[in-house]
Amino acid sequence: MNKHDIVIIGSGPGGYVAAIRCAQLGFNTALIERYKTLGGTCLNVGCIPSKALLDSSEHYHNAVSTFKEHGIELEKAPTVNFKQMIDRKAKVVETTCGGIDFLMKKNKVTVYQGYGSFKDKNTIIVKKEDKTEEILETKYTIIATGSKPSSLPSLPIDKKRIITSTEALALPELPKSMVIIGGGVIGLELGSVYQRLGTQVSVVEYMDKIIPTMDDDLGKELQRNLKKLGVKFYLSHKVTGAKNKGKSVTVTALDKKEQEITIEADYCLVAVGRKPFTENLGLENIGIQPNQRGQIEVNEHLQTSIPNIYAIGDVIRGAMLAHKAEEEGVFVAETIAGQKPHINYNLIPGVVYTWPEVAAVGQTEAQLKANGVKYKSGSFPMRALGRSRASMDIDGFVKVLADENTDEILGVHIIGARAADMIAEAVVAMEYRASAEDISRMSHAHPTYTEAIKEACLAATENRAMHI
Repeated sequence: MNKHDIVIIGSGPGGYVAAIRCAQLGFNTALIERYKTLGGTCLNVGCIPSKALLDSSEHYHNAVSTFKEHGIELEKAPTVNFKQMIDRKAKVVETTCGGIDFLMKKNKVTVYQGYGSFKDKNTIIVKKEDKTEEILETKYTIIATGSKPSSLPSLPIDKKRIITSTEALALPELPKSMVIIGGGVIGLELGSVYQRLGTQVSVVEYMDKIIPTMDDDLGKELQRNLKKLGVKFYLSHKVTGAKNKGKSVTVTALDKKEQEITIEADYCLVAVGRKPFTENLGLENIGIQPNQRGQIEVNEHLQTSIPNIYAIGDVIRGAMLAHKAEEEGVFVAETIAGQKPHINYNLIPGVVYTWPEVAAVGQTEAQLKANGVKYKSGSFPMRALGRSRASMDIDGFVKVLADENTDEILGVHIIGARAADMIAEAVVAMEYRASAEDISRMSHAHPTYTEAIKEACLAATENRAMHI
């Protein structure tokens, strides 16, 4: 029997970061991963490969649509080598996952390859691919098993024509058409990849807007930009079925008037969210029962009902974000070590990696109104920036929401070039409870995209943005 202070089940961003922090704090740490590579969904079939394809497709799109205006002449029209794109994506994944292997060795974390499950609260059984087992004895366990794609009863996923994001990242050929079920982050990111490469993408969404968890103005602006790209939208449509016809798929849906529409495409990507992955963990052996959504309940210390067992990331409540899981992994490691860490869940930023990018932190206007908070709003269009005009990235805006009385920043919502990087300024400001005036009085380098944050703060403070 192998003895450890802490065993972590799952090697995604939450799991491997938790392992590193536990090791840094002096714990004898072990990490269990059922797949052959470390990194979980994010590194293998999620965040990293999707961003690789997003960048590749953006390069192609620019070569086709903007190079000429920049004075870059191509002797012949660029073409897509889809296999090379997929191969490059695979190399990025391989390198990144290899980096996690290195970090585990560097921090002296013992890695077990296999399926980890509880025998009891201090004993983990690791079932290996060759059917052998290893038994681990541990003082503490952190469950970090992540999530998997959700589906709908009317959409049986066959992984051939009716696919999830996993298959969409490694299609054998570039499709001529694709139907995406779901107007959330995953569907829109992958939809923008394929639309830019020449696929006709249609998005079917049950609600009357896209990215419904983000500020309404962001969704409207993103939809406008994706429409300009050629994406077709079917909002307020309820999908009733999808049928694999061999070399194509037929999707049926009902509109607001209960009239049926039919969409035919090469593939149907089901992107209706993700659900916690807790199967075969042996939770019943330790008395843990997931809730109706499949989540493991935890207290403010991220402890389960069993005091020496913690859970983080996608298996517990909250946004399913890699960086949330990372923060929780560090939080648990430091909690076990007797420290007093904290996480401000209100300040976990959300990002959509389309182009323009979408990023937000804090409260939306709808949330402030629902909570009866008196606020003021300031916006600034990206097209008014010299930097945006220089790069031809003029779409989007920055919107700052601040308390009407104290001027404290309550929410920042950005759509535009490099929004994913820009949102960090807002997170820092809000962590220190900055006012809109504080940001408006800070020097921002010129010309930069982040000047839009300063201008939006000026607009929120005294309606005195300088450049509009």
